Amino acid sequence: MQIIHRVSEMQRWSDAQRQAGKKVAFVPTMGFLHEGHLSLVRAAKQAGDVVVVSIFVNPMQFNQQSDFAAYPRDDEQDRRLLSELGTDVLFNPDASEMYPDGYQTAVEVEKVSQPLCGAHRPGHFRGVTTVVAKLFNMVKPHAALFGEKDFQQCVVIKRMVTDLNFDLEIVAMPTVREADGLAMSSRNARLSPAQRQTSLCIAGALNTAQQLVGQGERRAATILRAVRDTISGQDGTRLEYASLCDPDTLEEVEKVTRPTLLAIAAWVGEVRLIDNRVIG
Repeated sequence: MQIIHRVSEMQRWSDAQRQAGKKVAFVPTMGFLHEGHLSLVRAAKQAGDVVVVSIFVNPMQFNQQSDFAAYPRDDEQDRRLLSELGTDVLFNPDASEMYPDGYQTAVEVEKVSQPLCGAHRPGHFRGVTTVVAKLFNMVKPHAALFGEKDFQQCVVIKRMVTDLNFDLEIVAMPTVREADGLAMSSRNARLSPAQRQTSLCIAGALNTAQQLVGQGERRAATILRAVRDTISGQDGTRLEYASLCDPDTLEEVEKVTRPTLLAIAAWVGEVRLIDNRVIG
């Protein structure tokens, strides 16, 4: 596995692959890799001839410096896991390479970035779309793979790619879960054993909503009340939001009449977790 730190070198490498007629598949990450990330890398190997994985903890998308500082990192393990999977290139730039002195440009998607996480994390998606747009220009992929656990992120990035005419395909892959249903996340490592057990209420709330719809319930207010009760009934949890919305526009719905996104963000202690499911 080749490790590249400089933007110019990454661009030259990708140009050479394209000129050789090879399809470049790309998985952008912030490191501390888990099975969710690795599933994307495996899918990328099927989607392209060569695979690039980036690791960059993007300071622009964190609302609080403390959250950025606390984000888990394990560079050695990440390199080992990617090498074992046969990754062709690990692109691992530092912040000064991504945002050099004098940097002052941002990319912002408007409507679909405003609800859900966007309403509670001002500037977050502005940071995401800016860094992803930059990475696309650096890696020059034919396809980029993202996990649906960050469903709103997938919607926002697809909108950006369409609106700005990026010449690549966005592939959204299903959420990977632990055996007990918890969505895999790098933030899970910050949960104590007791909090880890408590966090299962989020997946439980998704199951409850699915069961209600299966029983014929269509009223969003009734479904969301059950979701809130499931999460709020656990000590040490705080529901940030639960929303039933159109999976394409993220606009809230009053009734579940077709496949509808149930998106949840909740705090377990000091750890913010998100999860979702398309129900109906």
